[in-house]
Amino acid sequence: MHFTPEEPPTGTEFIEQTLAAPISSEESMLRPLSFDDFAGQAKTIERLSVMVGAARDRGEPLNHILLSGPPGLGKTTLALILGHEMGRQVSITSGPVIDKPADLAGLLTNLSEGDILFIDEIHRIPKTVEEYLYSAMEDFRIDIMIDQGPNARSVRLSLPRFTLLGATTRMGLLTAPLRSRFTLQSRLSYYDHQTLQGIVERSCGLLDVGFSQAGASEIARRARGTPRIANNLINFCRDFAQQRGDGVITEAMASAALELLEIDQRGLDEMDKQIMRIMAENYRGGPVGLGTIAVAVGEEAHTLEEVHEPFLIQEGYLQRTAQGRVLTEKGWHIIGLESPKGQQPELL
Repeated sequence: MHFTPEEPPTGTEFIEQTLAAPISSEESMLRPLSFDDFAGQAKTIERLSVMVGAARDRGEPLNHILLSGPPGLGKTTLALILGHEMGRQVSITSGPVIDKPADLAGLLTNLSEGDILFIDEIHRIPKTVEEYLYSAMEDFRIDIMIDQGPNARSVRLSLPRFTLLGATTRMGLLTAPLRSRFTLQSRLSYYDHQTLQGIVERSCGLLDVGFSQAGASEIARRARGTPRIANNLINFCRDFAQQRGDGVITEAMASAALELLEIDQRGLDEMDKQIMRIMAENYRGGPVGLGTIAVAVGEEAHTLEEVHEPFLIQEGYLQRTAQGRVLTEKGWHIIGLESPKGQQPELL
């Protein structure tokens, strides 16, 4: 489905057509659909704006784009923005869903000229499927095998010129041949407090939620630099303010709501603190392996590495070393313990 510039769809219509499912009006309002409405990630936005402007001037599809970074920073939102700006349909899928080459062939053959195929967690595509992407991205064709044994034969399918937009939280797991086929590779970083506060204020305004500037600042401070977390906290603070106050998210109301969620003023939740306590009390602050920490706290190692560890390292509570994870002086202070002296691990 293509959209003409004269009659562009509304935000709700575009997202519903893209996701092939109805959405709530709140979800539509909070998700920006233009570069001007997208806050933060200035370098990435400028790069994408240049590519979109040039592609529209030439009347050509966008080149392939790879976005990386922690979850919740806006990779899917940027995919929708690109589709809306280009007036093209966005097909959304994820790496684990594409289990065999036939799945990929079905997705690609259903695209139209200039459409965008967004693959989230692209690093989790099976190797056998990934190899089919090479010719699809470069030559816009795909060769698939029909039948088995003596009756097996290869069928070449021509594809429309499409744009592959990949998103990954683990750039290092992408193979070099796949990574090199993306014209633009851009990393999204955590948001600073000021930008995140602006996002909180915008979301509160769109949701018609009463708030004070100090209340918005308190939510932004505890949102771990992530807009998705900030929007989730807004919803809970709104409910809390409605039930325990006059419906306005003030600084005191936001603080009380987030304390109920066990999120402190630094954005640390109970699992973050448990990780640091386990390292301090059981392993004298480390070095200790990630798998050992995961077993000790009863959580998957992948979850710790993707959700908790990046924030703890960014804020200076943990360090990665050649021998394992080490609790820093700042981490010891947070849990109220004194660090043993003389630990000099070799930093990576």
